[in-house]
Amino acid sequence: MELIEVILSKENLNRAYKKVVANKGAGGVDGVTVEELGNYIRENREKIIMSLRNRTYMPKPVRRVFIPKDNGKKRPLGIPTALDRTIQQAISQPISDIYEKIFSDYSYGFRPGRSCHDAIRQALEYLNEGYEWVVDIDIEQFFDKVNHDKLIQILREQVNDSTTLNLIRKYLKAGVMENGLEKATITGVPQGGPLSVVCSNVYLDKLDKELEYRGLRFTRYADDVLIFTKSEMAANRVMKSISNWLERKLFLKVNAAKTKVVRPTRSKYLGFTFLKNGGEWKVKPTTEKKKKLKKKVSEYLKRGRAVARPLAATIKRVNEMVRGWINYFRIGLMKQYMEEFGEWLRHKVRVIVMKQWKKPKTIYRNLRYLNWKNHNGFSHEDIYKVANSRLGWYKRSGMNVVNFILSKDILENRIKDGAGLLNPLSYYLVKVGI
Repeated sequence: MELIEVILSKENLNRAYKKVVANKGAGGVDGVTVEELGNYIRENREKIIMSLRNRTYMPKPVRRVFIPKDNGKKRPLGIPTALDRTIQQAISQPISDIYEKIFSDYSYGFRPGRSCHDAIRQALEYLNEGYEWVVDIDIEQFFDKVNHDKLIQILREQVNDSTTLNLIRKYLKAGVMENGLEKATITGVPQGGPLSVVCSNVYLDKLDKELEYRGLRFTRYADDVLIFTKSEMAANRVMKSISNWLERKLFLKVNAAKTKVVRPTRSKYLGFTFLKNGGEWKVKPTTEKKKKLKKKVSEYLKRGRAVARPLAATIKRVNEMVRGWINYFRIGLMKQYMEEFGEWLRHKVRVIVMKQWKKPKTIYRNLRYLNWKNHNGFSHEDIYKVANSRLGWYKRSGMNVVNFILSKDILENRIKDGAGLLNPLSYYLVKVGI
């Protein structure tokens, strides 16, 4: 059976549609939402399949959006229409099945059963085997610079079906709609569609095979590549040689300012950096990722907006943010940071509680009741001073009276509507099995 028939099979198309619906996502240039897609497909199914089979189907341009990066710059994304997303998913499923048998064991990005954590563990394995010089390869604007002819040439080695390759090329050339203007795409695979993920892995599989042929230790997650050597001299030689190879063979430019040879403690990979602990290499979140977490939570807990929301809703959302961050970084050492972050978070929540009480009379009444109920032992005078203090909300909420009365236990277990504040340290320790 030709690959296009596998792609257009009822089972494959249904699986693709369900995946797109489950992922939700924004609409493309035609404004059709994922929720509206089902009706459109039911009404036009035969027409769509026929146009795909006889090569008359024309994908619509992707809608250009920009998302902020950690360094302050913006990453361009291309959002295909809901229909194109479904067709791309239908193409990518059988192609992924073909390439899964071929891809390198050291490629971890966007592959079933593999994750960032696997890539990090592989890096640690190399370091602990004595490969303690790191070549950090930074491919300049990889997703925007993929050469279309080279990609099709690589795909043709395994995908020997002209109709499928023709359709993939159409998606590569579909163009971009930005600020109402359509621009042609001469190179690149716009991030945002299912096909770009598969195509990027297929393209860089050639790099994986070259590194394996040379007997080098490496780990790759999408376009993030680290190579490990035992000496600085070998690392510099590899960096120069691989940079030249990428330009000659894959027509990709290496960012000279960011591609470097470093010791593990100076390397950053997928949000982690390396450190030696007890004679063994471990990882921890980078300082930038820690700051980003605090900034994100702090933005959400800005007093003006947070005070206007129900406390339970605020705490539930903060818990989601913190859980997500810990789940990703849990393989890193961060016990002390989690303890410090927990103290900072509880202080921020106490400020919101105090501000919601607002009036000195209300603050006094509530603190006095909690003091009596939980046997904290503060005098009426101590509580009166806090309630009527002229200090700002932040300083007042850091006083011993507030810290002890609005204790960790109360914040974690006794907020109404069942929204107890997450204890970051306890959650982290459970995740790492301590």
